[in-house]
Amino acid sequence: MGRCTTGGSAGMAAATIERGPGDDHGPARASHTRADGAGSLHRVMPTITDKSDSSRVRPMLGTVVRLSPFLLIALSAGADAETPAGQRYDRFVVAAPALAAATWGSLGTLLIGLLAVAVEVVLALIRDGRVGASAASVIAATVTVSLAASYTSGMRVRRERDLALVRSVARTAQQVVLRPLPDRLNEVGLALYYSAAAEQAQIGGDLYEAVRTPFGVRIILGDVQGKGLPAVEMAAALLGSFREAAYDAKDLPALASRLETGLQRYAERASSPDAAERFATAVLLEIPDERPEAYLLNCGHPPPVLLRADGGVQPVEPELPLPPLNLSALVASDYRARTVPFGPGDRVLLYTDGVSETRDRRGEFYPLTERLAGWTATPDTALLDNLRRDLRRYGGGPADDDVAALLATRLPAPTAAAGPGA
Repeated sequence: MGRCTTGGSAGMAAATIERGPGDDHGPARASHTRADGAGSLHRVMPTITDKSDSSRVRPMLGTVVRLSPFLLIALSAGADAETPAGQRYDRFVVAAPALAAATWGSLGTLLIGLLAVAVEVVLALIRDGRVGASAASVIAATVTVSLAASYTSGMRVRRERDLALVRSVARTAQQVVLRPLPDRLNEVGLALYYSAAAEQAQIGGDLYEAVRTPFGVRIILGDVQGKGLPAVEMAAALLGSFREAAYDAKDLPALASRLETGLQRYAERASSPDAAERFATAVLLEIPDERPEAYLLNCGHPPPVLLRADGGVQPVEPELPLPPLNLSALVASDYRARTVPFGPGDRVLLYTDGVSETRDRRGEFYPLTERLAGWTATPDTALLDNLRRDLRRYGGGPADDDVAALLATRLPAPTAAAGPGA
């Protein structure tokens, strides 16, 4: 896939985001760009979704439903014209405007009602040579149903527009909370797989962010306890604290302390009555520019996995178990970061429990490290796509929990261009 960069910078990996279960209208193909502080445009990969059978059936079903008023009119008219006078089928035409109200607008529904009335008049003339009392009663019923259906259809269209506007605002708000990641920051390539479990939601309690700071690239990936709007609200508060503190906290322990303080302040003013009891697991990652190492600080989160350039796979357990954020009032926290070698070609996968706690039909957890060992030569975005499909296959369908996986790669340092005399 092509790159979109300026100033000679090139992207390596990118974000892969899966929609929630309620958003299954086929794979999206739009791509976006994002500018960093240096003016480079970082290309963000298109959204990838599974194209389910229902996504192919729904458009066809919608067409059938939309044409159903005409089919009903045609079948009723044909049956009425071909059967003896004592067997009346024109009464079924009355239902056509009601069917139209489900998919047609107010004017379309009214026109279908007028078509139904015209057909009933023609059938009466063919059958009796005139519009008798019986036919007149059917026509009157059709007119009444048409007017009511047209009004109902207009209300439905207005509500759909209002709902579309609300969803658009919600989608924009969600994108403000979880912004698309660039494909690289400094010499760190980034790739993301994110799936919200809630229907019609693009974000959930899982959160992520990556920023370029004077200390190097700093990344957070976390998981807020619970689901729904309270979890999203706390995730937004945690991300806000990270985006402010990541630029000046001297190290990861200081950054974790700032995040803890930020969540405590959030809990004091939050509208949710259980905000003070809600917590968030998180893993912080710092990749300095000049040193071939990385620093990890784990606050009650599943351990990251290192994928070495030589093919080795190693979970990174914390040296000292730390509690989740927003629990310092209950558990004393002495934040300590772990240093690991991290040279060019090395990768580290951060993920939430939506990955590690996926179970198969026997109740066994997903063997993440084992799977990653077979993908060590797989490019970043393809690796996350493998993970997405494998999780779905292993769990027997869409996940019932939010899922996030972020892959950070130490890219080779750029080589200086050769001079004329080289």
